[in-house]
Amino acid sequence: MAEVYEINVTELRDCCEKLRVGDKVLLSGYIYTARDAAHKRFDALLDKGEELPFEIKDSVIYYAGPTPAPEGKPIGSCGPTTSGRMDKFAPRLLDTGLCGMIGKGERSQDVQDAVVRNKGVYLCAIGGAGALAASCIKSCEVIAFEDLGCESVKKLLLEKFPATVANDCHGGDIFTLGRDQYKAV
Repeated sequence: MAEVYEINVTELRDCCEKLRVGDKVLLSGYIYTARDAAHKRFDALLDKGEELPFEIKDSVIYYAGPTPAPEGKPIGSCGPTTSGRMDKFAPRLLDTGLCGMIGKGERSQDVQDAVVRNKGVYLCAIGGAGALAASCIKSCEVIAFEDLGCESVKKLLLEKFPATVANDCHGGDIFTLGRDQYKAV
């Protein structure tokens, strides 16, 4: 039976052990956006032994490229992008201290193994619901790679952002589980 948890990002690492595939999470606190281009730059910085533009330890990256903010709003539409495009970078970031990722779609076995190894979590957000996601974002600040436009790294303040545990630190995978349940019907 899936549980529902309200979790602050600062407490996510400590909560990972209790989270299971299918659990619902209402996440609050600061996270960072990053997509393909930013991940390539993260990788280059790490190759050179340089620091990332934010503290990676126990952080969460949301795979999103928000649209510009309309008048009076902190952000425009901010739905998840396909996570698989970041799969070649995710294990290294998890091994460097990243706690969680938010996106859509399934992850490679290498990413799933890194989630388990590092006691992290991969959360899926609702695709096609960028306006809903934006309503849970209370502030947005570009912190790195401004030249990338919508793909720049942004620091977001979330308030009860809805997501579902897709890969847990026990090796659970919601996509495998879903396929197995479908086959059993």
